[in-house]
Amino acid sequence: MEIRLNGKNLEVSSKTFTIQDLLNEYQLENRIVIVEVNEEIIYKEQYALTHLSNGDQVELIHFVGGG
Repeated sequence: MEIRLNGKNLEVSSKTFTIQDLLNEYQLENRIVIVEVNEEIIYKEQYALTHLSNGDQVELIHFVGGG
């Protein structure tokens, strides 16, 4: 399946079905992340229930600390 992740086309693993799977793949499951799918914000409670489809546009925003 191909999605558009943060503006770039990406072929995702055949094991990636949900937002939660995608976050796990990028090791972001334990970080504060804002997720948008097709211009709709997805709340954390819905990550495991929100299935990805071919052609979805996904934006992942996570915060990086530093000084």
